[in-house]
Amino acid sequence: MSKQKLIEVTYDDLPLSCPRPEDTQWNSHPKVMLPIEETGAAKCPYCGTDYVLKDWDPSHSHH
Repeated sequence: MSKQKLIEVTYDDLPLSCPRPEDTQWNSHPKVMLPIEETGAAKCPYCGTDYVLKDWDPSHSHH
């Protein structure tokens, strides 16, 4: 298994999916959309990568 990692993203990176297109192993598992804007954090159910929305603002969760 691969190491779990933490990736910081911004609102400019949304909508967030894993793997991300710029990842070196972008085809390592099925693409999954992660609703990070709801809580400011998300974890990929396939690879365990943790994502944090570094400029998270709860008022943005209901665009």
